[in-house]
Amino acid sequence: MKLTSKGRYAVTAMLDVALHQTHGPVCLADISERQRISLSYLEQLFSKLRKAKLVESIRGPGGGYQLAKEAIEISIGAVIGAVNDSVVATQCKGDKPCSPSGRCLTHSLWNDFSVKMQDFLDSVSLGELMGNSEIIDIANKQNMAQELAGHDQQNEIFHTNQLG
Repeated sequence: MKLTSKGRYAVTAMLDVALHQTHGPVCLADISERQRISLSYLEQLFSKLRKAKLVESIRGPGGGYQLAKEAIEISIGAVIGAVNDSVVATQCKGDKPCSPSGRCLTHSLWNDFSVKMQDFLDSVSLGELMGNSEIIDIANKQNMAQELAGHDQQNEIFHTNQLG
């Protein structure tokens, strides 16, 4: 299977934007904190997502990213494709066959599997995932953890300023 962390992280980050953009553009630092994805990695992913016209960047104070289309119009397959990831299960690489004698015995099996998997990912949208109760519960827990961490950080700054 060729679906790498790049594709998984891109889908996770896009779902995070979809879930949080009702409060305005979503900054990458917040996604990084909630999803535990490196900020520099997110910057690379969002550059590709922006080029694919899946997100728009908003500059300035309060800036960040928002979806360029409605969440229901953005398929998971499009997100994965935008970051140049694939779900190809064959061993073939372009013109290079999967075995020295050409195609391997199971090439058509893995190729058909890849096509079905791509079709599945193309049939699922960010909007559909946003309505999944398990995803909503996880997002709520992440938001609470982020708020608690921010509150603890503010208390630490307050106490440091009081002592200094």
